[in-house]
Amino acid sequence: MTQPCIRPLTAQDRPEWTALWRAYLAFYETELPQAVYDSTFARLLGDDPRDFSCLVAERDGRLVGLTHFLFHRHGWKVEDVCYLQDLYADPQVRGAGVGRALIEAVYAEADRRGAPSVYWLTQEFNHAARRLYDRVGQLTPFIKYQRP
Repeated sequence: MTQPCIRPLTAQDRPEWTALWRAYLAFYETELPQAVYDSTFARLLGDDPRDFSCLVAERDGRLVGLTHFLFHRHGWKVEDVCYLQDLYADPQVRGAGVGRALIEAVYAEADRRGAPSVYWLTQEFNHAARRLYDRVGQLTPFIKYQRP
């Protein structure tokens, strides 16, 4: 397989982005109303620095992966840090470097913007992704809590 082209999301990507994000959310047994898809896509294309950014992986003329990430302030650092919220690769291309390429592209954007760290969360049962994460990141001892 050829290496994916990693590039920013464009307005023309809407149908393929929707299909990828819907599949990602289905993996986590989540469904969202259409208004959230509309809002999220508009924010990904917007220029508000508080909003998320999106990079997509394209191979042979079709989108095969995506990542959503944002930069935010951190109470322990002067610089912003980067939160990688969503990462998804089409099951047909898993194991072929798409996820790694997307993570490395986020790392490069964090470096470009002077962010000293990139972090993300995953569910414990996401074993396939965790094999990649163990190679490109460092597991921390933090446990997530949230408001019920």
